[in-house]
Amino acid sequence: MPAPKEFSNVTAVSKANIYFEGKVVSHTIHLLDGSKKTLGLIYPGEYHFGTDKAERMEIVAGACSVRHSGNIERAHYTAGQQFDVAAKSGFDIAVAGGICEYVCSFLG
Repeated sequence: MPAPKEFSNVTAVSKANIYFEGKVVSHTIHLLDGSKKTLGLIYPGEYHFGTDKAERMEIVAGACSVRHSGNIERAHYTAGQQFDVAAKSGFDIAVAGGICEYVCSFLG
């Protein structure tokens, strides 16, 4: 199931989360049920993220490849696809061209 195209009745944090000199940028939203998501953009390059809580990354537009910590192989994702990342782990994400847009849901 693809990520929603819009979120209603949320509180948006205006200050951006900026990583890797502006090549990954997201904004946090808080939903009425108390859950938190980030909506972001990833510009071309390869980046490593560590996780505290489990996450679900839903690709909204563009494409990326992902290698979970401890794995050798990469998986490729395009708009409408998603992947999960375990808590207390990490992943490398690479964007070859264009911009990859995502919704990150915190699962734990």
